[in-house]
Amino acid sequence: MRAINVVAAVIRNQDKVFATARGYGDYKGQWEFPGGKIEPGETSQKVLIREIKEELDTDIEVGDLIETIEYDYPEFHLSMACFWCTITRGELVLKEASDACWLTVDTLYSVPWLPADRLLVDEVARQLEIYRTLR
Repeated sequence: MRAINVVAAVIRNQDKVFATARGYGDYKGQWEFPGGKIEPGETSQKVLIREIKEELDTDIEVGDLIETIEYDYPEFHLSMACFWCTITRGELVLKEASDACWLTVDTLYSVPWLPADRLLVDEVARQLEIYRTLR
């Protein structure tokens, strides 16, 4: 089984995170945290900065690693490093996704997540709940 290494940006604005619906491919319409494949010679942080600029026309700052998700899709094994990110400049403009929204801890489970991203949602919810209780 081939392996694919990707990174995902959990873009956060206070108690909300940004998610997108895939606009193409076998998983079209399912939701994910934006990001992309790691190209040779790129760091995870550089990939996220490049991919978010390409996909959403926005500049981000990459923060801490949340966790790395390992998931076996039928066609490949996915290794996805997931990072907290914040917007530093620009408006989020959808260039590849078919839809997008800001989700709170209360709405995080309201979209049909891609299987690998679904594994991250519980940790994101936990962190958003901590933020909410500290406010």
